[in-house]
Amino acid sequence: MQPPRATPSDIAFTPTVKDLQRRHGSRSAYEAMERTRGWSTTITPELAAFIADLDMFYLATANAEGQPYIQYRGGPRGFLKVLDDRTLAFADFAGNRQFLSWGNLEENPRAFLFLIDYSNRRRVKAWGTARFVTDDPRSGDPELIERLHDASYRAKPERALLFSVEAFDVNCPQHIHPRVLASDAVARIAELEAQVRELTEQLATRDA
Repeated sequence: MQPPRATPSDIAFTPTVKDLQRRHGSRSAYEAMERTRGWSTTITPELAAFIADLDMFYLATANAEGQPYIQYRGGPRGFLKVLDDRTLAFADFAGNRQFLSWGNLEENPRAFLFLIDYSNRRRVKAWGTARFVTDDPRSGDPELIERLHDASYRAKPERALLFSVEAFDVNCPQHIHPRVLASDAVARIAELEAQVRELTEQLATRDA
């Protein structure tokens, strides 16, 4: 059993990390952060709104030996759901059937979510534990999986992942290169083309 943490950021700031911070001059700033705002252990309304707008994120797990694995997860916008102030969940779709994340979580429940909005240069890091839930009526939760699934999305969910939040940190936008979704770009181009047509018609009417 893990000893209680003095502050939520201790989940990431181990004694070794803190020693490096001291040696390189950043520890005092992080100590001030820990005394004031610190990292949150619950899902705030602001974080919930951020999550509701995502259509992708990265899930990190590690096996019993500590070998890490990072997986891209994508779906319809808002497919990562807030179940309560400590729990996130999403429907897990069929993939290449390697079962690496699932196997890792069977051995080691610790997990990490890297949530990023490239367009607006925002990112959130979340630490916690996770587990998969199947649609088996005897040992799983088919109703939960159905509730998480967006019927308009083409893929069929095979299971769900529940993520229990222990701490999250809102990160700075430094070095995030803005990227725009193709659908957003197409919509914006259509708006600009409509404006050009309107202005062209106005000019033609004025010069007639």
